[in-house]
Amino acid sequence: MNSRILISLVLGLFTTQLLAPHSVAESTSSPSSNSANWFQFRGPRGDGTAPGQHPPTSWSETENVLWKTPIHGRGWSSPVVLGDEIWLTTATEDGKKMYAVCVDLESGKIKHDKLLFENAEVQKDHHVTNTYASPTPILDDEFVFIHFGSYGTACLRRDNCDIVWQRRDLPCNHFRGPGSSPILYKNLLIFHQDGFDLQYVIALDRKTGETVWKTDRDVAYGTDNGDVFKAFCTPLVIDVAGQKQLVSPTSKACLVLDPDTGKEIWRVRFEEFSATARPLFDGKRLYINTGFGKAQLYCVEADGKGDVTDTPKVVWTQRKNIGSKPSQLLVGGRIFSITDDGILARISSETGEVVWQERLGGKFSSSLVATDEHLFALDHDGKGYVFTLADEPQKVSENKLPDGCNASPAIVNDSLIVRTTTQLYRIAKPR
Repeated sequence: MNSRILISLVLGLFTTQLLAPHSVAESTSSPSSNSANWFQFRGPRGDGTAPGQHPPTSWSETENVLWKTPIHGRGWSSPVVLGDEIWLTTATEDGKKMYAVCVDLESGKIKHDKLLFENAEVQKDHHVTNTYASPTPILDDEFVFIHFGSYGTACLRRDNCDIVWQRRDLPCNHFRGPGSSPILYKNLLIFHQDGFDLQYVIALDRKTGETVWKTDRDVAYGTDNGDVFKAFCTPLVIDVAGQKQLVSPTSKACLVLDPDTGKEIWRVRFEEFSATARPLFDGKRLYINTGFGKAQLYCVEADGKGDVTDTPKVVWTQRKNIGSKPSQLLVGGRIFSITDDGILARISSETGEVVWQERLGGKFSSSLVATDEHLFALDHDGKGYVFTLADEPQKVSENKLPDGCNASPAIVNDSLIVRTTTQLYRIAKPR
């Protein structure tokens, strides 16, 4: 066997072992973990980490950019990657046309640009900071699953972009616009519909699109203001002592369900609403962001039953330096958080204490991502910060692109895949 091929295979196997989580339950038919795999929102493990990857720590329009490709329309969906394909969504500014886009990882050329849904009318009160294409797609070995909230959900063949099935009959007035991304579990595509009028979790058969189960939210919101009912979270499936759990944050509570049936296992309540960040799990404890107005981070033991709010299962809560929109990171027992207005902090996972912070300034919606060595934070104005993951993190670089990020980057093949408001970049060292 060619020595370069052998080395590549060995490295690929090593990366697979690094990426395979002991705590987050993987779909039985999800793509295998490898260096060209960021198949869902927040990556293979759903936590924003990419062990074994080494993307550049400095970049600009003229440094370490292999290619950039304009993306038409407006969308905050994050790029997902499998093999040689990058998928994302976009829409016209008015939401009347919605597209699925596939870009070649090696060349940056657009392989598919499919007009998927057309809308004669769109929902009122769509917020100016959101888009009509904010939920992130998810990939398996054959298909891409595209979601635009109540405007439509579809399964497409990755090879030719043909529609396998679509659903446009799942009502929800998102009011400020959709934001939750779908996940895959076994034979199910699961997502949240947390709107002004209706709030539920639904699981579709991934092959046919037919409804398998649907669970309405049973939450005491404490108001009749539908704006408080909304949420934008992407759920997470975990394994707790052999029991699969669907961690499903919403407004005023996080509900934990059986992912096979939708039945509730336990819950924790809080005061905030419009939860957005994806939860984190360390094998024993969950770290749950509560959303707006002033976000808290809850640390909760995951083996509870019933309502655990006023029990010792809630280990700690932290209100200081917790962002509402960007998802947090958990790396090497350390939690990293970026606030919406640019305060980067390291938080003890054991106590919830803020042990380090630095004000970057700017505005942040993009979630943090990390390798074994570095943390990456990208803001609305095109600045990209790189820090070490030490007890006292050190700034490695501050970088600049012409446009900023609302989407979260992907890390594959020693590259950052960055979606700005107008472009898609592959940031990597020259070949």
